[in-house]
Amino acid sequence: MEQSATNNETIEAKGLTSAMVAERLKKDGYNELPRPDRRGFFRILFEVLRQPMFLLLIGGGAVYLLMGDRTEAIMLLLFACLSVTITIVQESRSENVLEALRNLASPRALVVRDGKKILIAGREVVRDDLIMIAEGDRVAADATLFWSHDLLLDESLLTGESVPVRKLAQAAESQSGVPSPGGEDLPFIYAGTLVVRGTGHAIVHATGIRSEMGKIGRALGTIETEQPHLQRQIHSFVKVFAIIGALLGGLTVLLFGLLRGSWLEATLGGIALGMSLLPEEFPRMSPVTYRSDGHCCS
Repeated sequence: MEQSATNNETIEAKGLTSAMVAERLKKDGYNELPRPDRRGFFRILFEVLRQPMFLLLIGGGAVYLLMGDRTEAIMLLLFACLSVTITIVQESRSENVLEALRNLASPRALVVRDGKKILIAGREVVRDDLIMIAEGDRVAADATLFWSHDLLLDESLLTGESVPVRKLAQAAESQSGVPSPGGEDLPFIYAGTLVVRGTGHAIVHATGIRSEMGKIGRALGTIETEQPHLQRQIHSFVKVFAIIGALLGGLTVLLFGLLRGSWLEATLGGIALGMSLLPEEFPRMSPVTYRSDGHCCS
């Protein structure tokens, strides 16, 4: 007990050493939540090219090339490539924006290490770090206050309660477990909460998925999401039109080819009919353009 108390006093006075930080990072990992896989260029391209409209445009261009009409083929393929390029650029920007928002969600933290105050990225905070918070700061990890002055925190991100709660440092002997967020006059602060007023010094006791925010993230990850009713209706609607378009297109190709003897022109007519039955807006409304994590792909 005496040795433990001595260690706590050392941490509170000088913070962690570089060796201790490296050891905790190796054991616990970085102070961040698991992220979904980021879509790369080829994955976005594959998702775009799955859309029926683009496939029909490329098919029409290929038929024009086989017919020897290079001007029409080049024009059609250029429009198809332009549309694909615009969609890819938009999706890439969306991915970059989401990544930027995730970085903003990881606040910077003022910590004491090797006896010096340094400002680090929130993901580099480790267990037993000595962090200092002040008005306007976003708390980087779950921690226990050992000193505070007129401290108010907004915990609405975790509790939904918009009224700030007062935090008071307490002696280590009087602390019994870590309660859930939302309590008044308690020494526990939580990752993601905002300092509304005052200052405080605290020792980190949980980071990453072990924090209260991490527990919420894990709970959300276990929820099985259902496709919204509107998306199911649109999917059925698109499927019906796709079947009708395929049947009429195939019939057009068969009749035109048998009566006129030009199967390439028949194929082109079938593609044109299919495109007329599948307006450009349908592929963008179709559920196949939505990712499983809820983000729109087009």
